[in-house]
Amino acid sequence: MNTLRTMQSAVLAALLAGSALSAVAANITNVDARDMARGRYLMKIAGCNDCHTPGYAQSAGKVPEAAWLTGDMVGWSGEWGTTYPSNLRLYMQTVSEDQWMTLARKKELRPPMPWFTLRDMSDADLRATYRYIRALGPAGQPAPAYVPPGTVVKGPVIVFPAAPK
Repeated sequence: MNTLRTMQSAVLAALLAGSALSAVAANITNVDARDMARGRYLMKIAGCNDCHTPGYAQSAGKVPEAAWLTGDMVGWSGEWGTTYPSNLRLYMQTVSEDQWMTLARKKELRPPMPWFTLRDMSDADLRATYRYIRALGPAGQPAPAYVPPGTVVKGPVIVFPAAPK
């Protein structure tokens, strides 16, 4: 009888795990395959992974896709203070596609984020980017918060020189 309950529990656990994986797969398959391919391609060539994926640049891109775009604990420090690459996987879960489009077109972000390159992207590319990141699902932890100029930070930072005058 005890063995039967153990087997029933194992089967139930496997079914639940399978349904959770199916939910993730459904999330990804609900996104057009072209958007997924385009979004993945844009993450590679636009340099998004370079900052927003820990270890990506240092490993010549040899980071599993499951770890992409989870933010980083390495800060970027300059005249503006210290910023951290945000966890895009968590962020995209909090905004709608229309909100993302407005942000990408209008918001000016702190360095080193090249916000101006988002403005040069086509609507189709921005939408593919949003859909791809969102379909990856939430993962990782939030990045550290912005630190104002003159404040000492703990942890590693990359120091930017002052902008040319």
